[in-house]
Amino acid sequence: MDNVQALFDVQSAHRWTMAQSTTSERKAMLLALKKEIISRREEIKAAMYADFKKPYAESELTEIHTSIDEINFAVKKLSKWMKPKKVKTPIALFGSKSFIQYEAKGVVLILAPWNYPFSLLINPLVAAIAAGNCVIARPSEKTPHTAKILESVIGNVFSDKIAKVVIGEIDLAEKLLELPFDHIFFTGSTQVGKVVMAAAAKHLTPVTLELGGKSPVIIDRDVNLEDCAEKLFWGKFMNGGQTCVAPDYLFIPEELKADFIELFKKQIEKRFGETSSERLKTEDFARMVDVKAYDRLANKIKDEKKLLEDGPQSDERFIPPTLLTDVTLNSPVMEDEIFGPILPLLTYKKLETVIDYIRAHPKPLALYVFSKNKKMIKNVLKSTTSGGAAINHVVLHLANPNLPFGGVGHSGMGSYHGEFGFKTFSHERAVLNQGRFTLTSLYFPPYTTALSKFAFRVLRWLE
Repeated sequence: MDNVQALFDVQSAHRWTMAQSTTSERKAMLLALKKEIISRREEIKAAMYADFKKPYAESELTEIHTSIDEINFAVKKLSKWMKPKKVKTPIALFGSKSFIQYEAKGVVLILAPWNYPFSLLINPLVAAIAAGNCVIARPSEKTPHTAKILESVIGNVFSDKIAKVVIGEIDLAEKLLELPFDHIFFTGSTQVGKVVMAAAAKHLTPVTLELGGKSPVIIDRDVNLEDCAEKLFWGKFMNGGQTCVAPDYLFIPEELKADFIELFKKQIEKRFGETSSERLKTEDFARMVDVKAYDRLANKIKDEKKLLEDGPQSDERFIPPTLLTDVTLNSPVMEDEIFGPILPLLTYKKLETVIDYIRAHPKPLALYVFSKNKKMIKNVLKSTTSGGAAINHVVLHLANPNLPFGGVGHSGMGSYHGEFGFKTFSHERAVLNQGRFTLTSLYFPPYTTALSKFAFRVLRWLE
């Protein structure tokens, strides 16, 4: 506790200096971070491969590229974000000017997950620095190689008094949560999110919780089924299925089931190999992050009917790309978020039954609809809720920095990316500047004067 307390004290002492940093100073920090990431991209990819055999191409696309994109967008827009925002002032306050001033919250804590261990620490850090905060960030203990590279990258760019990565087991996270941070940003499971929120409540610390949940997919009858199979294959098996917005389960009309299964099989064989041994040897498919994650999924699917009867490989922590073809709503895989390369397929006759099922369960982080029917799409969107949604694709909504990314209910609270991240780590301070001439003195006592009575008549007139 002494080490993190000392670090917290150092950053607390520096927070006002950081909060008063200029636009150009913050941009310079972010560009230095970008330069460091680019210069060490091969080390970064190697670290994630060492942790769970994350394919180099996926690390490039979903970790390095997304981080650089977030930096580029913040650098481009930061001057506009930091500028005080003028707002209108009502007639009753004539003579005044009003504006919103964006202020850094102070010292913030980022608790990053293991599934996207680089980008899901860097991206909120970019937003926090852009907003003028000091940052303590803890990477997951489950990805130690990536944690070490993050510690080095951040250490080479920032002084400890501005941003510092701290590495440790769960007890370190618990010690950090005892400190009175000005904001906590957590990405992880709903269960741990509740623990984080309870700890934050002791200090009335605001939190952003980026959680997960079972994100449903609805395929309509009016679709290009081959296109659906290809996109679902990509979104489901990227990162070995260990993606918070991955399609978790699929509803498809009964009459399309057989055709979809055949198309999905072709995708697996085309992308990962036609035999189980080829699929095991592919370098384009990540492994489960640890034995615990492997065992949990292997047990869930051991009695289920699978499209391909590839056997899980415990020594490789390898769960093969799996489509479950005869799942019921009571199957073990429907109990909680799968977080792995397993897609349960369920059928429906009427769309209403699907909507009823989704509404009866915790609000998901994402919802996906495949259809050419605009009326059907509109019906699903207005009849359900989710953190985000995508139409005729999956996952891609989080790649647009102009959209907020975050959950709702059990899938989280708060959002970030782009300006939404800047605002998450900022306090919107309301400022009213009274000029020389004002009408407000007419509302001061005594209220029996002619001018005062006139002023109150004006207020009523304005109603």
